[in-house]
Amino acid sequence: MSALTLGALAVGFVLLVAGGESLVRGASRLAVTIGMSPLVVGLTVVAFATSTPELAVSVDAALSGHPGLAVGNVVGSNIANILLILGLTALVAPLLAKSRIVRVDIPIMVGFSIVLLVVALDGVISALNGMLLLAGLVAYVAATVVISRRRTADPAEATDDGSTVESAAGSTAGAESEVDADPATDADPQSHKGAHSVLMSGAMVALGVLLLVVGARLLVTAASDLAAAWGMSDLVIGLTVVAIGTSLPELATSLVAAVRGERDMAVGNIVGSNMFNIGAVLGVTSLITPIEVAPGAIRFDLPIMVAVALALLPIAFTGMAIKRWEGLLFAGFYAAYIAYVVLQASGHDALEPFSTAMLWFVIPFTAVWLVVLATYELGVIRGRTLARRQVVAQE
Repeated sequence: MSALTLGALAVGFVLLVAGGESLVRGASRLAVTIGMSPLVVGLTVVAFATSTPELAVSVDAALSGHPGLAVGNVVGSNIANILLILGLTALVAPLLAKSRIVRVDIPIMVGFSIVLLVVALDGVISALNGMLLLAGLVAYVAATVVISRRRTADPAEATDDGSTVESAAGSTAGAESEVDADPATDADPQSHKGAHSVLMSGAMVALGVLLLVVGARLLVTAASDLAAAWGMSDLVIGLTVVAIGTSLPELATSLVAAVRGERDMAVGNIVGSNMFNIGAVLGVTSLITPIEVAPGAIRFDLPIMVAVALALLPIAFTGMAIKRWEGLLFAGFYAAYIAYVVLQASGHDALEPFSTAMLWFVIPFTAVWLVVLATYELGVIRGRTLARRQVVAQE
């Protein structure tokens, strides 16, 4: 393993982060001009932008003859997005989960994960499988955008969290009234300003794509060299080094969103990114070339991805939030997962006792705790609902 390989790996990470940041900023600005809510922006535009590194790396890996890296990248990124990124973000600030995410988006994400596991059972993700995944993603995005636009068009209609969009509509109407008030003086400057903003946003998107493509090429080359030097498979490198590297844009975006108070965007970014990773990244990559799935990924990593997606549902359901202790739990599980992958790849003697402890103690205890917590929270919600009904009946 040469210094040149490590340098290429570091530069590839930096370019991916810089490209993802540029792409997120440009895409977010473009989304604002068409009146999307922060939640929908996180689920669609920002999710797609932050998933572009995974797309670039997976396509490049498949074309370079390393399909295991493509599968490991997506599966590892989806696991890292929930356990590591949501975990660390929740430690910074508890994350609110709007009812729409709990009722609609997380179950759809779970569905995507299960479909991926099913189509990979025969050991290959074919072009037909890729078309199925991509079509499902397109249908989801189209439905999300159409519903969002309808709600924005009706100022009296409530949003998912019970509030109205009158403030956003009012600000838009106010901007339009300013333009219409004096067409001779205001309309033309406003038009030029809008066109300039669109051009700047488009330039940021183009720059982001360029940086991501170059960074992906460096990252795949360096990761392949590392796999050969360490005697590790492409799948393991994709599950660990590459997965964390390509998830850095999601981490940066979610942390910034949480700090700025856009916590629904932070959650929406992760949920949307996981769906884009499966539908767009593996869908597009399999259309280019069929993707072989290693038996180890089918037996362990893909089921873990599905289990992690399922675990997000009861945690988001409890109080419609992901609390700090839940974030710590997620981060701890991710550390345990990475430890297992590394121990298994290296054939270390500690693998057997570690696996036994996780299988018979940690995972069952956590599952029972989550079920008890969700049941308690459901009882609290039902109690509050009954109390409100009694108050209304008395009035």
